Amino acid sequence: MASSEIQVTDETTHGAYRMAVTGSDRQAELTWRAKGEARVADHTYTPTEARGQGIAQKLVERMVADARDQGFTIVPQCPYVDALFRRHADWADVLADTPS
Repeated sequence: MASSEIQVTDETTHGAYRMAVTGSDRQAELTWRAKGEARVADHTYTPTEARGQGIAQKLVERMVADARDQGFTIVPQCPYVDALFRRHADWADVLADTPS
């Protein structure tokens, strides 16, 4: 189980979306690195005991919302993020044309 608060870090060239997971010393995370005006979503991780609860999807949804609010696009390099983008045609507005 996770807490509902997503912590966002933005170091200009890279950053992450993280969420604490109850019962784990590791947080769930989605990391990215900058590529021009795009952010390359390059890694997601959810602790084993919290998998299957939609936590990683919440992190990606937050990134999509931030992309809309802040005007960046997303390169879904991580296989999980790529799979979500293929399922969500409504996210096409923030999908980068930049190849990963």
